[in-house]
Amino acid sequence: MNFNLSEEHLAVQEAARSFAQNELLPGIVERDNEARFPAEQVKRMGELGFMGMMVSPEYGGGGMDAVSYVLAMEEISKIDASASVVMSVNNSLVCYGLEAYGTEEQKQKYLTKLASGQVIGAFCLSEPEAGSDATSQATTAEDEGDYYLLNGTKNWITNGNSSSVCLVIAQTDREKKHRGINCLIVEKGTPGFVVGKKEDKMGIRASDTHSLLFTDVKVPKENRVGEDGFGFKFAMSTLNGGRIGIAAQALGIAAGAYELALKYSQERKAFGKQIFDHQAIQFKLAEMATKIEAARLLVYKAARLKDEHKDYVQAAAMAKLFASEVAMWTTTEAVQIHGGYGYVKEFHVERLMRDAKITQIYEGTSEIQKLVIARELVR
Repeated sequence: MNFNLSEEHLAVQEAARSFAQNELLPGIVERDNEARFPAEQVKRMGELGFMGMMVSPEYGGGGMDAVSYVLAMEEISKIDASASVVMSVNNSLVCYGLEAYGTEEQKQKYLTKLASGQVIGAFCLSEPEAGSDATSQATTAEDEGDYYLLNGTKNWITNGNSSSVCLVIAQTDREKKHRGINCLIVEKGTPGFVVGKKEDKMGIRASDTHSLLFTDVKVPKENRVGEDGFGFKFAMSTLNGGRIGIAAQALGIAAGAYELALKYSQERKAFGKQIFDHQAIQFKLAEMATKIEAARLLVYKAARLKDEHKDYVQAAAMAKLFASEVAMWTTTEAVQIHGGYGYVKEFHVERLMRDAKITQIYEGTSEIQKLVIARELVR
């Protein structure tokens, strides 16, 4: 086992930290209050290479490994989880899915622009009645010969309004159940494709989460990803990698809250001394640091297994389950350490607490992660 990061890893980590501190932190409270998409900041992430980190340079990406990706995700998530989820979806779900399973034509047409950050992608799986149960797709893609006729609604879609390219999971043959599902590339602006309402969320408020509506949308056959009926396997495969990204996001949220709490504990005085000198606060911070380090090792392990092309399904599920639980607990404790100030927006920890909750829900709830882990134990 080698726990040392390479010089390249450290350089990526420092670049992400500098970007987060200098370009994401200014105005973050206002973006959260107004639920305003960080368009300028996301554009900069593309320019800096954060939107297609693991994509081959052949298609405009950085050609980096998954460890580099999680290091950048952690640093950016410490400051702005709304920006990091945009980055996560584009990297882990859209770019990865297209590079792994797309045709050469699809890669040249879509992946090159997505990896360089020229456009943003969205992954459209969840529906009003199909969240954790991804096999129950009500959205249909009828085979009409040269094209599919797409009808249905997708819910809770990250980058729903800002994306230009959407990967849509839809049912083509209901009798085949999950083997009759396909993934289609749908471009924004296609007739019949309408962006629905924007969700008013508790956390990650600056990311744009929308419903997407499809009414008799004609999607060319060449926009199907993989063979006919491959859609469900495509979704599950991409989500396995996506869990590593969300685990890194949860890790970053937890670490960001911990760093703020540690700093505050050395500035705030009570009963004649810094509150850090009170054993009750020391114990909270010690437990925070320990749980965060354990989460970090789980995230790094999952990323390393992915880089080594080994089975990382269980490791990714464990990392997401534990890191998201740690994020929720740590941010709550950070608010407690701040006392009344923790409830005030300018001190940031209340936002991190609100942002943390979604990491236990999207890209597979904590309950689904436990199911995945349990199945892997006896597989």
